[in-house]
Amino acid sequence: MTLLQADLRLAGRLDARFFTLLQALQQTGSLQRAARAAGYSYKGAWLLLDQATNLAQTPLVQAQQGGRGGGGSQLTPAALALLQAWQQLQQRQAEFLREQQGWLLAQFHDHPELAALLRRRAMKTTARNQFIGRIAALTQGPSTVQVRLELPGGLPLRAAINAEAAAALDLQVGQEALAMVKASEVVLVQDFAGYKLSASNQLAGTISRLEKGATGALVGLTLPGGMQLTASVTHDAVEALDLRVGQPATACFKAYAVMVAVAG
Repeated sequence: MTLLQADLRLAGRLDARFFTLLQALQQTGSLQRAARAAGYSYKGAWLLLDQATNLAQTPLVQAQQGGRGGGGSQLTPAALALLQAWQQLQQRQAEFLREQQGWLLAQFHDHPELAALLRRRAMKTTARNQFIGRIAALTQGPSTVQVRLELPGGLPLRAAINAEAAAALDLQVGQEALAMVKASEVVLVQDFAGYKLSASNQLAGTISRLEKGATGALVGLTLPGGMQLTASVTHDAVEALDLRVGQPATACFKAYAVMVAVAG
């Protein structure tokens, strides 16, 4: 898992995208296809290469005449040397960052919770809600495994994952796990009116944030212990429930809506 990242550029303008263009041009022999691969328009790629050629004061691309395709483009020896230097520099940067990552984690030897924070934040996910807890119980079913997590403050959270995924994760009772829930999977309830819901997770809290957007609203709940949970709701739901900051509400979501991750 990468904890450190750095944007590598040469001379402030020549970045990974530029060198992707060079590499694609070398592989395809077509500026049009290379531009598409690097995310440039044909004109944008052409202008960029012209600018780089002028600044280098030596050609970077040369026309290739003839052939079944009617010719194309290829990199000059100067451009190939530049591309090779970039690739070697990328490797050196990656080695440097790995070394610095080890040094950084060593600084948190007496504070493992900080190292754990970095590892969790390094995970890239679209789920707005992320909770760290410990696996309190595992119940094996015919095709699914019920996972009961205990969050800080003793708050329970339940997940249901298929048996194959559970085996791949090698889940163990007592193991630390990260639970993730998309905001769109959360249903807010203010008054149960004597009814009981089938949702396995029902977390009561207080509305602490309400952000209205163009297509909907994000509602933030503060749960016992200070944890935050976000629900994505429609404008109609905000008006129908008369949602306001400071009001109590219960976040409900199914066990199948919970994704579980453990350190590999």
